[in-house]
Amino acid sequence: MIHINDKISIADWELTEQFIRASGPGGQNVNKVSTAVELRFEAARSPHLAQSVKHRLKRLAGRRWTREGAIVLQVDETRSQARNRDIARDRLAELIRRALVVPKRRIATKPTLGAKNRRIKAKKVRGEVKALRGRVDDD
Repeated sequence: MIHINDKISIADWELTEQFIRASGPGGQNVNKVSTAVELRFEAARSPHLAQSVKHRLKRLAGRRWTREGAIVLQVDETRSQARNRDIARDRLAELIRRALVVPKRRIATKPTLGAKNRRIKAKKVRGEVKALRGRVDDD
């Protein structure tokens, strides 16, 4: 069970862990022991998450979101299987916490009069520079 906040907890049946061989440091141990973890969370089928949270979670997860609606996290940072498992669970919890935050709606504003005047002045200056680039007539 992963506790996200006071109201939301992810049940163990929603998580699938698979241990795979890791790359990187570890010497002979790398070839023998499966220390890397692949954590799979069935986010689309989760009854604990609201639909709006699932949409934000999908956007935040990016390539880690599968077609079936699962989030797949792979961790092979340490040589310890238990530590990699904890890191994967912490990352999932943090990802869900970020998805719980509702983004503020942007209120469209108009540019100030000063900003408009500065823009027009810059355009005029640039136009004058380009006008000076023309051919010079010998009259």
